[in-house]
Amino acid sequence: MLINIRANAIGDLNEKIRKCNKCSLSETRINAICGEGNLNARLIIVAQAPGVNEDREGKMFIGPSGKILDEILKEININRREIYMTNLIKCMLPKYRKPKQDEIEICSDYLDREIELINPPVIAPLGYYAIKYIFEKYRILLPSKAEFHSVIGKIFSADDRTIFPLRHPAAVLYNNSIREEMIINYHKLKNTFAG
Repeated sequence: MLINIRANAIGDLNEKIRKCNKCSLSETRINAICGEGNLNARLIIVAQAPGVNEDREGKMFIGPSGKILDEILKEININRREIYMTNLIKCMLPKYRKPKQDEIEICSDYLDREIELINPPVIAPLGYYAIKYIFEKYRILLPSKAEFHSVIGKIFSADDRTIFPLRHPAAVLYNNSIREEMIINYHKLKNTFAG
């Protein structure tokens, strides 16, 4: 019964996301990308925004960074079907630019609702903007940008949730030497939400 209520609520939310035209990103996107995965997940992964492949196909993590994420998940024995994945910004950012504050404010309403509906004990934001938003949402002190890397792979507790910030898999595309460290941190993530 609860599953059906949650599925219906997520379905309604996704319909709003797909039709959203609250900011100028709706003029440049092909698809607004809805979250996907297990509606009873103990973990939500929150990325920044969809890329060109995701925008074209309308699915999460199917481009080059998705391939790396799949490799890491396979390495640590997590199936995508076990988790829920979404983005802070639901539309592709033109030329992969940084999100604007008004875009974050508009789109974060959708993310907040997803978190409320899925109600996971663990949230893993990926990359600067997703981490910054989740830290602000849960009133966790964010270090300066120069010290930002210090939060990666650390566990933070807030409002009965565990916040576990991670590098975005796309970082490996630019620096393959961080892959091992990333796998270690994703192993820690698995232990956190599986425990």
